[in-house]
Amino acid sequence: MSDPAAYEEAQARAAGWLADWDGQGIHRTATIGGRASAAWLAREATALGAESSVEEFALDRLDPVECFLELGGRRFEAVPVFDTPATNAEGIIGRLGQIGSDAEIGVAELAPRSVYTGRFERLRRQTGHRALVVLCAGERPGMGLLNADQFRAPYGAPALHVSSIDRPLLEQAIAQGTSARLVSCSRRTPAHAFNVVVMLPGRSGDRPPLVVMTPRSSWWQSTAERGGGLVCWLESLRALIAAPPAGPVVFTANSGHELGHLGLDDFLARRPGWERPTEQGGATWVHYGANIGGTGGSLSLMSNDDALRDLGQEELSAARQPPHSIAPKTMVPSGETRDMHRAGGRYLTFIGTNPFFHLPQDRWPHAVDLGVVTRAAMAAARITLALTR
Repeated sequence: MSDPAAYEEAQARAAGWLADWDGQGIHRTATIGGRASAAWLAREATALGAESSVEEFALDRLDPVECFLELGGRRFEAVPVFDTPATNAEGIIGRLGQIGSDAEIGVAELAPRSVYTGRFERLRRQTGHRALVVLCAGERPGMGLLNADQFRAPYGAPALHVSSIDRPLLEQAIAQGTSARLVSCSRRTPAHAFNVVVMLPGRSGDRPPLVVMTPRSSWWQSTAERGGGLVCWLESLRALIAAPPAGPVVFTANSGHELGHLGLDDFLARRPGWERPTEQGGATWVHYGANIGGTGGSLSLMSNDDALRDLGQEELSAARQPPHSIAPKTMVPSGETRDMHRAGGRYLTFIGTNPFFHLPQDRWPHAVDLGVVTRAAMAAARITLALTR
């Protein structure tokens, strides 16, 4: 690192921000933790010298009431799949069996990333089961939840997540054709969620806008999943406060990530066309995605633009954190820049891996490699500066 003092200061800021985030509780959209993180991020932006605003959007929050799988009088803890219909209080009773069997309740072992491959959607639309059990298959034991891409339009059979810890008992029940009872009772509560937005007008208003974006919601604390992106976002904002940009820059930290990117949908609805190419009035997007600096993870770049790919690789390498891989330009992102890719917009995405992805164990400090977060954030700040000169 060319300036050890600057690195130590950046590392101290990152540690403070990550600890703050971890202490806010569960960051699900439109919950107490979601509100706490919005207020915290707005305060941090103000402390850096920026004026932040909050853009609200409405949703019917899903509040689980009684959710369990019952086998032989024993109840297994469960979490609903948030874009499936609920059951009544009696639930659904029937035999457990593998997907594709004639059992009333099908069991599928799925990793959190299954929603990105289309496998989970195909399974749900093609199955004849009356209910489904998602046996979680994260990289570590526990309740590795799947995102709800169709949150506003639930479909398929009622479905619950069950922890991978319960796998042996479920396998035994499947082998024996045991009868089970699946209950997934929830209520929909009208609520509001929040995107934290900072607008820097720049010295010249005739340049296409730059959007610096990171998601700000998740299933659990999700400190490695979300924290690295937030540190990159804050360090980039700090850099532009110190060196005001030539053109307009909009920072947005969006809620609704785990629910089909609801926050991004609202952000774009207020700014139609920004996902398109810059020559058609679109923006350039820098997206700090999931798992930047997860312990034992990797860091990759995604972009459909050669200049952005080169800039990202150059600055990460200069920060002594070269990307482990650079995705093919034709690869469709699974996160928020998916819309930009499909519309032909210009984007650069940081994305990582994390063995605690979507698990409650994703906590500070053990799930986070602070050095990787710091180096990635310093590179992120320099990338943002370069794109605004």
